[in-house]
Amino acid sequence: QVRLVESGGGSVQAGGDLRLSCTSSSLLYGLFCVGWFRQAPGKEREWVASVFPGGGQAEYTDSVKGRFATSQDTARNTVYLQMNSLKSEDTAIYTCAARETWTTRCRAAADFDIWGQGTQVTVSS
Repeated sequence: QVRLVESGGGSVQAGGDLRLSCTSSSLLYGLFCVGWFRQAPGKEREWVASVFPGGGQAEYTDSVKGRFATSQDTARNTVYLQMNSLKSEDTAIYTCAARETWTTRCRAAADFDIWGQGTQVTVSS
């Protein structure tokens, strides 16, 4: 019965920064991995990043490497996605997801079984 809630979305100018939050209703260390996905209108859902709370490892899709970074606050049971140097193509609904059990991969949507509601990010040029 783990629940995830995203926050921090909004509208920013190109080149600006934004930080998204994903807060879990349970202990962060009880989640094997947490992923971020995004979907723009008319586009396929895209994997953005994954983080492994127990070890702190993180992975990113090529289009955001060097611009996005994950972090975590275990006291708040929260994972963050810091988005810097935002571009218009970053505009999308961003959703966090998680799974509790061990797996060999945390990148595809099918790898996750707990999903947040999504938050809109709009980048204007």
